[in-house]
Amino acid sequence: MKIYNELELAKKLIRYPSITPVDAGVMKYLEKVLKSLGFKTKILEFKEKNFKPVKNLYARIGNKGPNFCYAGHLDVVPPGNIKDWTVNPFKPSIKKGHLIGRGANDMKSSIAAFVSATSIFLNKKEKLNGSISFLITGDEEGDAINGTKKVVDYLKKKNERINFCLVGEPTNPNRLGEMIKIGRRGSLTGKLTIVGVQGHVAYPQRANNPSTTIIKILNELKNIKFDKGTKDFQPSNLEVTKINISNSADNVIPGSAEATFNIRFNNKHSSNSIKKRLNKIFKKISGKRNSSYKIEYRVSGEAFLTKPNNTTFMIQNIIKKITKIKPKLSTTGGTSDLRFIRKLSPGLEFGLVGKTMHKVDEAVSLNDLKKLTKIYSKILDNYFL
Repeated sequence: MKIYNELELAKKLIRYPSITPVDAGVMKYLEKVLKSLGFKTKILEFKEKNFKPVKNLYARIGNKGPNFCYAGHLDVVPPGNIKDWTVNPFKPSIKKGHLIGRGANDMKSSIAAFVSATSIFLNKKEKLNGSISFLITGDEEGDAINGTKKVVDYLKKKNERINFCLVGEPTNPNRLGEMIKIGRRGSLTGKLTIVGVQGHVAYPQRANNPSTTIIKILNELKNIKFDKGTKDFQPSNLEVTKINISNSADNVIPGSAEATFNIRFNNKHSSNSIKKRLNKIFKKISGKRNSSYKIEYRVSGEAFLTKPNNTTFMIQNIIKKITKIKPKLSTTGGTSDLRFIRKLSPGLEFGLVGKTMHKVDEAVSLNDLKKLTKIYSKILDNYFL
């Protein structure tokens, strides 16, 4: 059986310009690699109205439990202006001990490291005492509608059991080994529209300026103290991300005003409890100002925490041995696909250093890539003792 080199495999994966939701053939290539290792594979393409179809991959070797699953994504964000790069983002290059290319950091190299670790593990094991699986999506950087969420629903219908899941997101802020993610905050986005009455600025009594109402509301929203945080989570926080008043004239009071905000909330709240609190504010202030309002919410995920178990601590100890750093168990950062997978299985996130993800000249240290493969390999050794 072939042993795959993590660097060569990462290079091959990066060469596919798989910008969400375009697959560009990368899923088929990974399927071929996993089949060569003895995995049974299935490419799952999901479609939903108003969203582009997305290809995903579930692969498994072994017929019995426990099932250790690695999850990740092969889609990448656009490279931006290619002229700003020192290399072609889809023609990976090595410079000063780093592999440069779009997806090198987030997160094709991590997938390559786990495939390499799996190939090493399977080559030295006469018998696999359980199962190893891959849950790979092409919709993590996009809408996340036809990706992991739908794969999880598919696996639940098939009664597929996963006992523990390792998500390979780049979790480390500065050095490999600093951080394991054991949970994430929830994310709620709101788009608020205030409707007033348009009029001449010289006759304000004949109009109702929606900008006054929306400023009062946003001020109250920003002054909300949701909580003081918990031992596992930082305090919940609201940020206003857009304010828009479509008005081309300086002597006209506008008829409407819009604002968008996002709240990252911990597990003291649910999206529904926050919506109820905000709706009271909208109703109170717009009512006093004789304005009407419309609110549209989008929930990217609820807050969740995976209680650390023996597997968590085993992984933490392996990382410490190899990197000489004891990783912090953290819930910081944005959302990840573990928010969907947790419905099937406990899990955690650990991958590369995330400093250059989504940036021009996205890169991974060759030394880190080698160490990550070693960490993943040791995790498999210890999990299937």
